[in-house]
Amino acid sequence: MIDITARAGSYRRGLLAAADAMGPEEALIIADLEEHGLQVPQLRDVLCGGHVLVDDPALYDAWAFPAVSHHRISSHHHDVDKSRYPDIGMRGPVVREKLHGRTQTGTWVQLEKTPAAIGAKKLPSLDDLKHLADYVVYRVTRSNVGPWGRSKTTERRPMYLAPDLAVATDLDPAVAAHLLSTLAAVESDDDTTAVSEDLAARIPAPLRHDPVAELRRADSGRAGRGLFGNSEVWVSETPSAGTAAALSATARPPGWQLPPATSTQARPVSVAGRVVTLVDRTGPDTDPRNAA
Repeated sequence: MIDITARAGSYRRGLLAAADAMGPEEALIIADLEEHGLQVPQLRDVLCGGHVLVDDPALYDAWAFPAVSHHRISSHHHDVDKSRYPDIGMRGPVVREKLHGRTQTGTWVQLEKTPAAIGAKKLPSLDDLKHLADYVVYRVTRSNVGPWGRSKTTERRPMYLAPDLAVATDLDPAVAAHLLSTLAAVESDDDTTAVSEDLAARIPAPLRHDPVAELRRADSGRAGRGLFGNSEVWVSETPSAGTAAALSATARPPGWQLPPATSTQARPVSVAGRVVTLVDRTGPDTDPRNAA
């Protein structure tokens, strides 16, 4: 994949030589990203420092290699408990400095041009100063500085692989207000048009202060509008015994056999020095043209 993307993209010099010296841990990370949907054109953003989100929490532990990984301090995804899920770094010829950590629903990863050890020792090193310079470039250009180039795919605008579509997200306030008013109007119409007045009085419609709640898949219990949306109604009828017997019965095609013979005659036949007895069997004449 690196060889293919290097043919069409512009990178810093030395990418293919670094790929030849790639370690198994680096290869595993790229292979895992490919398994989660990474395509060759997207690999350029990864190599150039693009911020990648994958809705797979298992990758956080899978990319923590005891022999080469180390804990890091970063400002990424500060809403995650760093004492429980510390950010993890790893160095290599291709990734230079790989940094990954947990999100609320999965794992994030980003490649950096310059390794940093800020927080691991008291005095900053030359790499720490270079890393700070990369941060200044990011602030000016709004582009991440990766090992092989720069990428506009930042934490604010990340690359999203294998998104979990069932994850709940917050709506824009204007969109949420419009959705709330629309669903309230729909429920109001349902209350007056779905059933007759006498039946509506006996079976009240769902009463919700927040009609949007029924759209949330995480809600427990019964949900949904309609006549029985707020009622304790469920199907308890068992399958019909006759229907079950018919469905489970094995269908057999009608049989066929030779009609009774009117006469038989045996005759010997010599075949390859052997005598085989054949029996001529005559059945009833079923042709209506020969009827008397």
